[in-house]
Amino acid sequence: MAVEEYQFSQGKNLRCGYTTGSCATAAAKAAARMLLTGERVDTVRIDTPKGIVLDLEPLDVTITGEYASCAIRKDSGDDPDDTHGILVYAKVEKCAEHGVNIEGGVGVGRVTKPGLACQVGGPAINPTPRRMITAEVQQVMEQEGYKGGLLVTISMPAGVEIAKKTFNPRLGIIGGLSVLGTSGIVEPMSEKALIETMYVEIRAQQARGNKNLLVFFGNYGEDFTRDIMHLDLEGAVTCSNFVGELLDYAVFCGFETLLLIGHSGKLVKLAQGVMNTHSKYADCRTELFALEAMFHGASVEVGKEIYGCLTTDEVTKVLQREHLFEPVVEKVTEKIDFYMQHRVHGKIKTAALMFSNVYGILGRTKYADDLIQLHKQKGECE
Repeated sequence: MAVEEYQFSQGKNLRCGYTTGSCATAAAKAAARMLLTGERVDTVRIDTPKGIVLDLEPLDVTITGEYASCAIRKDSGDDPDDTHGILVYAKVEKCAEHGVNIEGGVGVGRVTKPGLACQVGGPAINPTPRRMITAEVQQVMEQEGYKGGLLVTISMPAGVEIAKKTFNPRLGIIGGLSVLGTSGIVEPMSEKALIETMYVEIRAQQARGNKNLLVFFGNYGEDFTRDIMHLDLEGAVTCSNFVGELLDYAVFCGFETLLLIGHSGKLVKLAQGVMNTHSKYADCRTELFALEAMFHGASVEVGKEIYGCLTTDEVTKVLQREHLFEPVVEKVTEKIDFYMQHRVHGKIKTAALMFSNVYGILGRTKYADDLIQLHKQKGECE
């Protein structure tokens, strides 16, 4: 069943889809209900973190006295996605452990290295889909008066082959795909549409007379800016991965300042002059950290360890252990400042703040504190 949600861009309505996490949740909820009632479910309804309700059709249904299973077909909408059309299965059976227990089956990758959102040795089912599955299956258990435990096994048979085309093996996820989704909804990721959307946001700020842009890459930056920095988001813009286009257009529109607040995994790419931070263009998150660490006295072995880290949070952990965090981050932020100013040719004042969801604020460029204060004052005035 198609999602009747659209994003308008460049004269087109681009249809949204739903994530593998939503598929897994719907399949698990339907299978749980079929197991506990013994009756087939023709449509299953789930809530998504984005607030959109999905009504989905269970396929390939099996109901026995031991378990129930079914699948939901992934719909990526107008987003180009290798997982579009695959079947995401859930098998639900009773178990000794109370509550909802979640496992991965065929086509769901296993995590073999630290630094990801999932436990080493466990299935690559990310935190938001886990919460969604647990909440929806618990709802069924309460409605049916079942107080025991259920084992939910998620599988994506097509994921075995699809995963070979991804970065998953390099990240330490073997045998399949990750079950993903922070909002439950797939929003069309046409680059032109995303850039035009950013331009529209910037023009709206310009029309309001705003001369000082506050920018973040996406949901992580938005949450951090609001919840930790306590800055007003009324005048904020989302740039996705398109930092170069952001800076160019900010100059073109005559803004005076631009403050970019971003996760270290994105911002460190700017320190190497990379102005499109999507991983398909560049995955250079650890190289500069490793190089600067060795410039500041780290051994080659430590440099190799940093270079081999899967995430910038893991890099931070090593740098702190080696007492090199502050000098290395200082150099990284200097490089970020240099490349941002190089892009705008000094025509506007730019600054960046680099954060981690684990470690908080990691570093600031030289004008960051000034621009943070400017946005705080602006919020207080409004």
